[in-house]
Order: sequence, then C-alpha cells, then structure tokens
Amino acid sequence: MTERLRRAPRVRVPSGTGRRGIATVMAAAFALTVSGALPTPAGPARDSGDVVREGLRRLVQDDRFPAALATTTDRDGRAHTYAAGVADVTTGAKVPADGQVRAGSNTKAFTATVVLQLVGEGKVALDAPIERYLPKLVRGTTADGRHITVRQLLQHTSGLPNYTDYLGDFAAYRHTHLPPRALLDLALAHRALFAPGTGWSYSNTNYLLAGLLVERVTGRPLAEALTHRVIDRIGLRHTYVPGPGDEHLREPHPEGYLPSGTAGPLTDVTEEDPAWAGAAGALVSTPGDLNRFFRALLGGALLRPAQLAEMRRTVPAAGLWPGARYGLGLIGTPLRCGGVMWGHGGDIPGYRTRTGVTADGRAVTVAVTADPAPAPKTPDHALSLLDTVLCA
Repeated sequence: MTERLRRAPRVRVPSGTGRRGIATVMAAAFALTVSGALPTPAGPARDSGDVVREGLRRLVQDDRFPAALATTTDRDGRAHTYAAGVADVTTGAKVPADGQVRAGSNTKAFTATVVLQLVGEGKVALDAPIERYLPKLVRGTTADGRHITVRQLLQHTSGLPNYTDYLGDFAAYRHTHLPPRALLDLALAHRALFAPGTGWSYSNTNYLLAGLLVERVTGRPLAEALTHRVIDRIGLRHTYVPGPGDEHLREPHPEGYLPSGTAGPLTDVTEEDPAWAGAAGALVSTPGDLNRFFRALLGGALLRPAQLAEMRRTVPAAGLWPGARYGLGLIGTPLRCGGVMWGHGGDIPGYRTRTGVTADGRAVTVAVTADPAPAPKTPDHALSLLDTVLCA
C-alpha cells in the first residue's frame, strides 16, 4: 500500500448504471493516484524484455525508487522476472528475483473474489443491503446499512467515508494492532460522502465491511477464507495474509521505504502490523503470484461466468487515472494499442505495486520499494510501464 492517500472526488454514476451501476501521506491510501495520461511511446517495436529492463532502470535512476521488480507472463503461462536497484540501501544487497512485497490494495480483488464466490453459492445476494449480513453494524452520522448494498461496497459507490483518511501519522500506529471494528467506528464518526448509488469514491471502509461480511457468512476468519478459497486453490506459494502481530515478510524480499519530505532520508518501514489495512490491503505476495492470481481470475478459474461478468461490470473511476473504470474489486484500463488491461494495484507504506492482465492471458506486475515516490511529483511510471509492455 504505497499508494498515496487521497480521496477521490465525487463523481455521478451515469444514468442506466442503476444498481449495477491517511490524511497524511504516511497514512497510505489504497486509492491509486496518477498524474497525467499514459504515455504513447514512439518508434519501432522492441523486445518486451528490453522494454521491461529500460522501464525498471528509469524507475530506479530517474524516479529514485531503491528497487524495482517486474514479472511478465505470456499467453502460455511462461514467466520472466526482472529487477533493478538494491534490496537494502544500507547494505546494497541484491534484489531477490520475484521477491515478496506488501501488495496493498490488490487485496481488494482477493476479498471481492471470495464475496462473489459466496454469491455464486447462493449465500450472499449482490443487491441485498449489508444490513442482512451485518445487522445494526453500519449506523453512522449519515450512513445506514439498510440502504447500502453488497455491490455498492465492492464498487465504491456506497458513499461511506474512508477510514484511512482519519488515521493520522503512520508512525503512530505502525506497530499497533487495529481491529476492524475500531476502524469502522473511526469512519462512521464522519458524514457519508453521498447517498448510496449516486456517486463513486474510493473508500477502504467498503472492503473492511466486505471482510466482515465474509467472516459472518462463512463463520471463519477472513485470512482462512482467502487462503482456502483463493491462495491454496490456485497454488500461490508466496502469498499470505499476515496474522496478528506478524510484522515480518517471511521470504526473500526487498526492504520497503517511506521518504521523508522531498529530499530527506528514506525510512525503512518493511516491518509493520498491517491489521489496519485488513481486507482492503494487508496481503503479502510477489509479482509472479499476482500475475498468477489475475490470470486465473480473468480466466474463470475462481468464479462462475455470471459472477465474473458482474465483477467486470464497471463505472467511471475518476480520481484514479485516465480511463480507469472500477468493477467489483477489479479495475479496467484502456491500452493505447487497443483493448483493456484488468488488475487493481496497491500502495502501502514501503511498497507500490501495479498489475495488469489482458484478455489473452498476458500479464505484467511491477513493484517498487517506496511510496510516495522519492522524486516529488513523479508521474506513475510503474503504471505506464504496464501499458508499454503489454503493447510492445
């Protein structure tokens, strides 16, 4: 979750969509914020490996990220890993191939997948109010669970305020275990942003509630549901949900850093208790595993066709990046060469990841080890690199 905390502006959902339709930079918002449109490279086509290497070099040398990692996967499932920079700015250690990172808001796609599996099993109704599953839980200053549907949670059209906007200084809660109910109370102490279904605004509170819904319906902890229903099911060997107080990354990884001001030192924030991110962003994974997940998801290995179709039913997502449209835990972005890449992306203190997979199964994940970018006002070149590689 190295995505910068910034609340997306309110946007009216177009007619016809209907029902389908941290306050500081250190508090780490999950909402991806990107400056400017995706670039349109000129010149002849190049080998995709060269394109990736050049992109990672730019992320390290020009944007000053300590490390940049990428995994590309072709139509046949063959994966190639790339890395640039150093894993540790103190020791100069080599970046591990396909190292573990905190995956941030990519977690939302995992959580949404489990909710939609429950929909396919007849245990959850997408357009039922969340009150049916979490009775009397959502009663805020202006929010009411009787008028917010499951779909609106997954698509960020609920109008619920974003709890990460009110967490304050990351250093104050970095090593504190914050349970979902405390975070929900923090959000519900503030006014709703708009009436349910009448706008779009990225809010981690939506996925905090989606995680509680999963626990209520399955009778099991969210981490267990994600592991059994997704991680183990498709063989993600390097992906896990950290348990309470589990602050370390378990496998080889680059260190994650938080810049201090525009020219200050980098603070190593690799170790943290990510309970505050929960169902919205606590997952640990690798670029290779994220490619496997999104390929399996879009390929129909995790959801029935009806639920996958619902997941891909999108609304405009102003405040993310040009052309972005948000489905149910899934973001669709137009490629400059035509078609759409699907994924999500995630930011948490220390790490930023960008993910994209095409209809024919080609996938790219790029991860960098600082957020916000050490070079101030840097465009999101990790995101644009996805487009460049998929169109190479």
